[in-house]
Amino acid sequence: MPCQCGLHCLKIHHIGVCLGGETLLQDVNLHAHCGELTAVIGRNGAGKSTLLKAILGELPHTGRVEFSGHGGVPSPRKPRIGYVPQSLNLDRGSPATVYDMALAFTSSYPAFLPRSRKRAEKLACHFRRFRADTLLDRPAGRLSGGELQRVLLAIATLPAPDLLILDEPVSGVDQAGLQDFYALLDQLKATDDMVLLLVSHDLDYVRDHADRVVLLDKTVLECGTPEAVFATPAFSAAFSAHPAGAQPYPGGADRV
Repeated sequence: MPCQCGLHCLKIHHIGVCLGGETLLQDVNLHAHCGELTAVIGRNGAGKSTLLKAILGELPHTGRVEFSGHGGVPSPRKPRIGYVPQSLNLDRGSPATVYDMALAFTSSYPAFLPRSRKRAEKLACHFRRFRADTLLDRPAGRLSGGELQRVLLAIATLPAPDLLILDEPVSGVDQAGLQDFYALLDQLKATDDMVLLLVSHDLDYVRDHADRVVLLDKTVLECGTPEAVFATPAFSAAFSAHPAGAQPYPGGADRV
């Protein structure tokens, strides 16, 4: 059945990023489709996080980023983008709750004013989907890594985005939190009309769950199904110590 969402495809055309005289990305081209999980992999320093920042408009770049409808025509409206970062530095001593944080990100309603019952019920209903409704009254700075990432995923999908960008979202999360988060991603892919773009170091998850894999090293080296990309010489050269089926390779943010 064809996708029924308004934005069918994220199209990246000839994206290049140069900073301080250094080329960080060159002639990057890729498509990411609605209803699919597209995973971007590559060695540390390959430009993965740089690519996400270019898509988000946080870095100057050449080329263009566009969203197209079913006929391939660029969408006339600006897409909503949800973003889940690697981590978020929160003050463990702050009294600000998850509810306060959610309100700050999703509403202009001041958090210090009395809670609107309707708004609180809406947030609780949405957070319940991510098994995070019981966290709304908890101080945000005291959440575990897995709890915080579930909260950030809930916030990033309220309201539902056209494109959900996830930048190493399980970095530092324990095994139980990892499985919970991945189950939620699988659920989103199965039920929601959005483009999911994931930067990941977890090769096992990418192999088993991604629909499309992009192997990046300042430009796109390979693109295709996990099986096809993992079988290429370029993949072996990038991850020679970590063949498919081995443990994920060491994490770490890309240098911008």
